[in-house]
Amino acid sequence: MRRRKRWKWLLPPLIALLLAIFFLWQQNGIVTEVYTVPVGSLPAAFDGFRIVQISDLHGKEFGEDNAKLLKAVAELQPDLIAITGDLIDQAEQLDMVPPLAKGLSQIAPTCYVTGNHEWAVRKVNALKAILRDNGVTVLTNSCITLERDGQPLVIAGVDDPNGPLGQKSGQELRQEIAAEYGNTSVVLLAHRDSVDEYAGWGYDLVLCGHGHGGVIRIPILNKGLLSTDRTLFPEFDGGLYRFLDGGACVVSRGLGSNTVPIQAFRLFNRPDLPLIILQSA
Repeated sequence: MRRRKRWKWLLPPLIALLLAIFFLWQQNGIVTEVYTVPVGSLPAAFDGFRIVQISDLHGKEFGEDNAKLLKAVAELQPDLIAITGDLIDQAEQLDMVPPLAKGLSQIAPTCYVTGNHEWAVRKVNALKAILRDNGVTVLTNSCITLERDGQPLVIAGVDDPNGPLGQKSGQELRQEIAAEYGNTSVVLLAHRDSVDEYAGWGYDLVLCGHGHGGVIRIPILNKGLLSTDRTLFPEFDGGLYRFLDGGACVVSRGLGSNTVPIQAFRLFNRPDLPLIILQSA
């Protein structure tokens, strides 16, 4: 009888401990999905090119100076690291950026585009300066060209629409790239999960985030519950989506959660660190 009574009292705190461990794992247990994306015009020299995508960190740190995140990125052996916005959502979080930016740029060439939260907190200029000082290429409605064996791959990036009025659109940028580079393959870094819009822009691949995978994912269905505008069951809640013209879009489920106006959380939706492997068609 005494043993039964002892277990009766121990069971609730044990269940509470297991639930706490599970909750912490949901917030901090980084998971990687690998997407192999055929690109029709991709030069043979870039076949197997590896891109690791970092999105929606929201000031979160995985270990001191993001050491755990940097280790996870390095283990994926990227040729390029793409940061697709919302690195921070509070001014105080700027302090975590230098060690992360420096660490990433030492692993592989790293490019960044803004998200909506950097503009909302009004720290875009300061953030871009810190990133550049630590080896990250900031793409502000602009592009760079990578070369292998004399063959080019264009990496383009657009600022989030939360930025200044009158900025160049991603579609306009694509037209400029086509005029200068012809039929060269182009990868676009953006922030919003506006997959339908990107489908008409003519990019070979678009990388974006913003939606946090629906915040809470429904097990078995593997479907996100909430969109960023608080509607139910968003259509593009994370993963690989193919365009009718042969292009594709990878929507990251993000690594962190909003910290304003309150600290949000993730459930059945572990931090997402996608690996995209380009394949010559």
